[in-house]
Amino acid sequence: MRDRFGAPLIQLRERLQNGTSGQVGGTALVRNGRILAASAVLAAGLGALFWLLAARWFNTEVVGRSYALLSAAMLLATLGSLNLGDVLVRFLPTAGSRSRYLVVRCYTISTAVGAAVATGFVLLAPTLAPGLIELREPWSAILFIAATSAYTVFVLQDGALTGLRQPGWVLGENLIFAIAKAVALALCAILALGTGIMLSWAAGLVLAVTVANTVLFARALPTAHPAPGSGARAASTRPGRMARYAAADYVGQLGQTAVSKSLPLLLLAQLGADETAYYSLAYLITDTLYQAAYAMGQSLTVEGAAEPHRLAEHARHTLRHTALLITPATIVAVAAAPWILDLFGPDYATHGTTVLRLMALSAVPNVLFGVAVHVARVRQALAFLTGLQLTFAALLLVLTLMLMPRYGLTGVGAAWLATACALALVLAATAPRWLTARPSLESSRPTGSPSDMDTPP
Repeated sequence: MRDRFGAPLIQLRERLQNGTSGQVGGTALVRNGRILAASAVLAAGLGALFWLLAARWFNTEVVGRSYALLSAAMLLATLGSLNLGDVLVRFLPTAGSRSRYLVVRCYTISTAVGAAVATGFVLLAPTLAPGLIELREPWSAILFIAATSAYTVFVLQDGALTGLRQPGWVLGENLIFAIAKAVALALCAILALGTGIMLSWAAGLVLAVTVANTVLFARALPTAHPAPGSGARAASTRPGRMARYAAADYVGQLGQTAVSKSLPLLLLAQLGADETAYYSLAYLITDTLYQAAYAMGQSLTVEGAAEPHRLAEHARHTLRHTALLITPATIVAVAAAPWILDLFGPDYATHGTTVLRLMALSAVPNVLFGVAVHVARVRQALAFLTGLQLTFAALLLVLTLMLMPRYGLTGVGAAWLATACALALVLAATAPRWLTARPSLESSRPTGSPSDMDTPP
């Protein structure tokens, strides 16, 4: 009798703990994806509130320069992070006892590189970005370098918590960051600090990093364990294999991020600070939709790495649920664009409505692009992964350079929409090929095969 009822109870408990029960609480894929998407939307919404307050309390020129400055900091942090956040998402689900070592190693490398690239940028700023006059002041330059280095940790900690199936804490630390920087911004406005936008952003960042890493090292990592049946796949955390994966994904992600994050600098140079400010809000709102879709994809990466034999099934679920999430939100953003932007001031609504609508529409076809990227990460299809990301970056940059001189901000929005639509058409036509491709050797090898079990980590 005990065996008859004990085994099902144990299985039910394991399903509840791992989030894999389809009847209770939904699958881990969907549930965790929704939490991560909610985190992205909440962070973006509170981030928009931050810039709304900034637009109310600081003049347009300061907002435009500050947005360009923070975009540069995030771009440099992306350079410094070496895309190791996505590496943690991909490999922590099967890292087991090596999880702490993996996180610490990634942190050490990324913070050092982040500080180095930020220092180089500050030294070259008079030539690369003469409009960023704040970097001419020594204390502002030091703050910029420190904030950039800290943001690399901020990026990596999200990846670590996601890979360890702790999406609730991703939501929590993004909430802390958003609230803290808004409060700090109010204090800076009261004190009439000219660099208050960057200073408040840095203050919120420090608090969020401190809280998240306390949770990560004190709670999440000590309880880390590999997914059931992942003994053979744990060998994929060997440094050489991870380095090849990280390098390929980094090249593609770097190209994509470099273009999107450097566009404000391009607009600042060619269209001026006011146009940059109008674009910045359109980008922030659209990026909310992109980040929500990307968050759902991260859940696909985690569950696909743990269950590679179900990757195609997980990908279809992700595509459907992400489309159901993004499409209604896009319709709302397009319809309400002038009223949303009017919250920041009438000039933002007048000059930013069209570009916001075009960019928001691009989020719908981008859903397919996001699923394809995460499928390639799980399969470690490195050539496809890198090529897809670089194609996005190249198309966006070329179309922006072609359309912006003639159509201004409208041309920039059209470039975003055309890029997403072109890639979605190609991916839809080739879906049977990249979605059901044969799994990589290490994913298909039976658990406990001698070639893996005899290989030292």
